[in-house]
Amino acid sequence: AISFSTSGCDPFAQTQRSKLQHRRARINQQINKEMRMRAGAENLFRATTNNKVKETVALELSFVNSNLQLLKEELEELNSNMEVYQTDSEAVNVPLIPLGLKETKEMDFTVAIEDFICEHYGEDSSPYDKEIKELMELRQAMRTPSRNQAGLELLMEYYNQLYYLDQRFFPPHRNLGVHFHWYDSLTGVPSSQRALAFEKGSVLFNIGALYTQIGARQDRSATAGIDRAIDAFQRAAGAFNYLKENFSNAPSLDMSGPSLCMLVRLMVAQVQECVFERVTLTTQDTSFTSQLCLAQEAARVSDVYLLVQQTMTQPLMKDYVPFSWVSMVQVKSEHFRALSHYYAAVALCDHVSTPEEVDEEAEKTFLQFYVSTPAGASLSQVLRDPEKRRKLGKAHLRRAVIRHEEALRVHGLCKILRKMDILQDVLSLTHKRSLDKYSELDREDDFDETAEAPEIQSHTQQKPDVTSPNFSTVQVTDIFQRLGPLSVFCARARWGPVRVISLQRGEGGLGLTLRGDSPVLVAGVVPGGCAAEAGLREGDYIVAVDGQDCKWAKHGEVVHMLKSCSDRGVELRGCLAASQCASVERRAIMVSHSDKENTRQRLLSGAKGQSSASLLNWNRKKKREGSGITKRLGSTFSLSFGSIRDSEAMY
Repeated sequence: AISFSTSGCDPFAQTQRSKLQHRRARINQQINKEMRMRAGAENLFRATTNNKVKETVALELSFVNSNLQLLKEELEELNSNMEVYQTDSEAVNVPLIPLGLKETKEMDFTVAIEDFICEHYGEDSSPYDKEIKELMELRQAMRTPSRNQAGLELLMEYYNQLYYLDQRFFPPHRNLGVHFHWYDSLTGVPSSQRALAFEKGSVLFNIGALYTQIGARQDRSATAGIDRAIDAFQRAAGAFNYLKENFSNAPSLDMSGPSLCMLVRLMVAQVQECVFERVTLTTQDTSFTSQLCLAQEAARVSDVYLLVQQTMTQPLMKDYVPFSWVSMVQVKSEHFRALSHYYAAVALCDHVSTPEEVDEEAEKTFLQFYVSTPAGASLSQVLRDPEKRRKLGKAHLRRAVIRHEEALRVHGLCKILRKMDILQDVLSLTHKRSLDKYSELDREDDFDETAEAPEIQSHTQQKPDVTSPNFSTVQVTDIFQRLGPLSVFCARARWGPVRVISLQRGEGGLGLTLRGDSPVLVAGVVPGGCAAEAGLREGDYIVAVDGQDCKWAKHGEVVHMLKSCSDRGVELRGCLAASQCASVERRAIMVSHSDKENTRQRLLSGAKGQSSASLLNWNRKKKREGSGITKRLGSTFSLSFGSIRDSEAMY
C-alpha cells in the first residue's frame, strides 16, 4: 500500500490561490448566516397576525435578501477569477475555466464512532483513539489539497477510506448521528446531510475541480503542457460524469444532474480547445490541406462551445452559472468560428495553383470541407480558378471579421472578462489579422457584392475521451482493520454481546468443533462437554484467547493457542451473530450489495468476502448488470462451509 502524508496545503500560506479560498470560505459563512436569518424572519412573518410586526419583518427580509444578492455577486466574481489558476507562462493563450473547490466545515467523528464501537461491536473504544485521530487528521488535510498529483492522491485516499468507514459504522437503517456540511461551489449555499454519500459525492466533486485547476495551470506553449492539460480536463470530465451516473438527488445544485452535465460538456470543450492548440503548434507546413484541417478543427471547437452555451442557458442553469462563464463560452464559440473562416481563407488565397497543380488529395479534402455544397460554380471549378478562390476566400474573411467583432462585443459586456488582459490581447490580435487579410484581398474593382461563405464542416484529429477516475491507483489500508475482517465485523452484521468463557480441558477434550479462519467459527459443541457447560454456543466466533486478539488469526494459529493453554484452562471471548439461522450450514451474514460504485469499491478493497452497501438516504442510482438478465451480483454474503470442511477439527 502507498502511504501519503496526511497534510494539505498550509491554510495560512498567503498564495493567490489560498487567499481566494479564504475569501470563498468567509463568504460561505456569511451566506450561511444570512440564510438562517432569512429563514427565521420568514417563519415569524408566517406566524404573526400583527400587521405592524409583519411590516417590520418584511423590511428586514428585504435587507437580508439584498445582502444575499451582494454576497452572491461577490462569490461569482471569485469563481470567475480564472487568472489565479492560469499558467505563469508568457505565451498568449486563451484562458481556460477552472472550478474552485467545495468548502466544508470541520467535524468530529470521535463520539459517534466511540459509541458505535461500544454498542455494536461490544468493545471498549479507548484502544481505537489512534485510529479515530488518524481519520480526523485525514479529513482535515483533504480540505486543503495541494494543486498537484499529491493533492489528488490525498483526496482519493480519503474517498477510498470512506468505503471502509461506511462498511464499519453506517448500518443500512440507522445513521451515525454526524452531519456533513458542504457549501455549493458556485453559490456558497450550505447543505447538510447525515448520509455518507453526500460526503463521498462532495469529495469526488473536489477531485474533478482539482483536475480543472491542474489543467488550467499547464504551460500550453509546448506540446507536453498541452498533453497534460488534455489529460487533466478529460479526468475532470470523467469525475463529474461518474458523479452524475452514480449519485442522484443531490442536496446542492452544483452536484445536480443538469449542473454536472454542463460541467462535463465544459470540460470536453476545453479538451477540444487544447487539441486545436496542439494541432496549430505541430502543423509545420502551410499547405492547402493543412490549412483546411486547421479550419475544421477550429469549427469543431466552436461547435462544442456552442453546445456548452445551450446547456448553460437551460432553465435550471440560467440563473445559476456565473455570467462570466456564460460570456466566456460565448466569446470562445464566436472566436473559434472566426478562426475557422480565417484559415479557410488562407487556404484558398495563399495557395494559388494552376489546374494542373491541384492534386487529388486536396480536391477530395475540399469537396468534403463544407456542410452543404454552395450554389454556383462547383467546388472543383472554384479550386482551379484563382479568381473564384479569391472571392470565396474574401467571403470567408468577411464572416471571420463579423464573428471576431461579435466576440469582442460579448467580451465588452462582461466586467470580469474586461479585466482579463490576455483575453483582450488574443481577441484583438486575431481580429486585426483577419481585417488585414481582408484588406489585402480587397480590390478597387470589386463591385460585386461579396457572396455568403458556406458553413464549414467541423472535424477533429482527436475526439475527447471522458476518463473515469481510477481509484485503485491509490491503495489504502482500512484504518479500523483491528476491528476484524470486514466481511464479518461490519455495520450490517447484527451481534450479540461479547461473552467471556472459561474452558478447562476435560478427559474428552474441550468438546467443540472449529471451522474456518479470520475469525474462527465454533461449528459444533458436544452436548454435556466442557464447552457446552461453559456456555459456548454453536455459531460463536472466537475473537480472543486468553486476552490475545484473534479476529484475524488463521485456523491453525487459534488451535495452537488452545493447545498451548489446555493444561491450565483457557479463557475465550466469543460473540454470536444475532441474525444467524438455526442450522449452521445455512447461516449467512446479511450484507446488501449496491450499484456499480460499490462493486468497484469491493474490487478495490481486495479482501475476500467484502461486499458493499448503498450509502443512501441521498439516493444512489441502481444499475442492472445487463438488460433482461435477472442474475444479480448477490444480496447476501454466505460463508461457504462446504469449501472449508477440510479445516474443520474437533478439540
